[in-house]
Amino acid sequence: MATLKERLLEDMKKAMKEKDKKRLSVIRMTRSEIKNEEINSGNELNDDDVIEVLARQVKQIKDSLADFEKSGKQEVMDELYQEIEILEEYLPEKIAREELEKLIDEAIAETGAQDMSEMGQVMGAVMPQVKGRANGREVSEIVRQKLS
Repeated sequence: MATLKERLLEDMKKAMKEKDKKRLSVIRMTRSEIKNEEINSGNELNDDDVIEVLARQVKQIKDSLADFEKSGKQEVMDELYQEIEILEEYLPEKIAREELEKLIDEAIAETGAQDMSEMGQVMGAVMPQVKGRANGREVSEIVRQKLS
């Protein structure tokens, strides 16, 4: 199976041939982010690291969506939704809430967490398991509910 970086390269070539400017732009931007991350870290990124970069990009776009919603710029919002859709094709499938809750319950049992002061331990145990498959905000919300 090809790595995510190889898949991005192949999809970029395909987008060039098909003259899909939006997809080409998003993939180029993503490959640039990956390259910058490699330069900063001094190491070649593996699939998990690439997933982190992709998830960070999706999060940044979603954060900027709120600003455009306030200003009512529907065209820009539609473009951002397209970008998110393209990027999410490369992310692992989202984890179901039930499965996420099960993982959190297991982490609470493992760490022996009893209250909110131990939330960091639970988050530290859960987040590596759901990398790219669940939003940190959602995980922290469920952990808060269970520890309250």
